[in-house]
Amino acid sequence: MIDGECLAAAAREAHLAPASAVVERLDRPGERAVLDPDLPLYPASMIKVPIAVAAHARVAAGELALASSVTVAERNMTANDAPSPMHVNYRATLDELIDLMLSRSDNVATNQLIDLLGRESITAYCQAIGLTRTAVRRKLSGSLPLIEDPQATGRNAHPASDAAALLTALDARRLPGSERVLASLGRQYWRGKLPLGLRSGDHFAHKTGDTDEVSHDGGILILPGGRRYVIVLYTGVASPDEDPRFGTWMARVRAALDHEK
Repeated sequence: MIDGECLAAAAREAHLAPASAVVERLDRPGERAVLDPDLPLYPASMIKVPIAVAAHARVAAGELALASSVTVAERNMTANDAPSPMHVNYRATLDELIDLMLSRSDNVATNQLIDLLGRESITAYCQAIGLTRTAVRRKLSGSLPLIEDPQATGRNAHPASDAAALLTALDARRLPGSERVLASLGRQYWRGKLPLGLRSGDHFAHKTGDTDEVSHDGGILILPGGRRYVIVLYTGVASPDEDPRFGTWMARVRAALDHEK
């Protein structure tokens, strides 16, 4: 079974430090390896997955509808690295906002959802489902200067341990909207990190997160034979959109998985 020393060795080989990681087998509960899983690294765009889940919970409760229309406000405009339809007064459905936030890591869609849902409400929902170290405290910025956010109460939090727990719950379909969230993650636009170390036939539904200080990737890996794993890697390093270091780490971990049955 893969263990914490394997994760640490992979991080050393890839020259990724500090590193925080979780690898957990989903089809055989209890098999789990961790490397400093609660390291308090800024989550960057990894925070978008709990925001999506909180939105779907409101839909399931009948408080919102996926087909409802939301108008993009100027206060939520910031840079996006991927092509985006988001502009002032653009009318999106709630479903479109959630999907763009996950599949394209759209910052404007994210900020609009934070306004719609309320950061305190998102945080309370996360706490209620067991993500005790997760909090949404400010909007996201695609570039400097940071977006003006008078309601900000600090930095967002969502460590690798909580990211892995959330992905596990999504895989088990324990949360409202699990199927739609996983479908969006499976259409991920940003594939220049952990996917670089995968093999033909592997399927990885995942989310990345980057700033000029941190770089992360995490998702659900399904191997050709049907084995399923949550794999999350957070790092305290800056990273380009395509980073071979993440591929090196993933290739080492992927090779270790081949020794499991």
